[in-house]
Amino acid sequence: MRYEEPLFRPPSEAYSLIIQATIGCSHNKCTFCGMYRGKRFRIRDIDEIKEDILLSKEYYGEVRRIFLADGNALAMPTDQLLEILDFAYAIYPELERVSAYAGPLDLLKKGDDEIRELRKRGLKLLYLGVETGDSELLKKIRKGVSAEEMVEAGRKAIRNGIQLSVTILIGLGGKEGSFRHAKETAKVINEMEPHYTAALTLILIPGTPLHKEYERGLFKPLDKLETLQELRWLIEDIDCRTIFRSNHASNYLPIKGNLPEDKEKILKIIDYSMRNPEVLRPEFLRGL
Repeated sequence: MRYEEPLFRPPSEAYSLIIQATIGCSHNKCTFCGMYRGKRFRIRDIDEIKEDILLSKEYYGEVRRIFLADGNALAMPTDQLLEILDFAYAIYPELERVSAYAGPLDLLKKGDDEIRELRKRGLKLLYLGVETGDSELLKKIRKGVSAEEMVEAGRKAIRNGIQLSVTILIGLGGKEGSFRHAKETAKVINEMEPHYTAALTLILIPGTPLHKEYERGLFKPLDKLETLQELRWLIEDIDCRTIFRSNHASNYLPIKGNLPEDKEKILKIIDYSMRNPEVLRPEFLRGL
């Protein structure tokens, strides 16, 4: 297998075969993100991708899940994505699912008919980085879309049959924007109704624009208890049906449950942890 490091994938893709369809991120402007800063975005040659799939067949024999890396494989032209999907399912007839990261602009640029065809040919799950529902904050972090456009991007995937997993970033608004960030993000989740919602906690990455703001005293990050308070504000306002997780390594408190039915249980766990902070993950164990 040929990989251009660093390589990232969602926690739920831990046992998936990772195929790099693209290198880097076509947007690569978000102020908090350092994942692809050292990579120039490009779409890999289709024949190279097919060679990697064939090589993986020799090594693994059987694969049930494939994750298409890097940062937003959905940026590929639809005809190329369809060619990859058809080839992957031909080589692995037991394949159950192909998934990928998607940027909101990728979804907005593709037509409903394109997304329906991708789903028909086996692209079953997309991971969308929502980060926040606060349009002002979305602009500040250079996400490239408004809250309304973010909702439309997510709804487009869902209405065309693709399962949607969204990520939100606790602490992204800093101390001053914490409450608004939580409440506006809950509104977007309710409007979008994603199948899965994952909360990560901000880790400042040296070299990123947001870290430089922090060094100049322009961004004040949340402490442990403030991140829990923000998480509580968020959870108490989410009313749509979604599978919720905050068990990423960046989080101080691992939580999982189904909303809205597990809301009270989750809020009690948060309240207990705020009263007993010794149960929280220590700083040195947090990671991306």
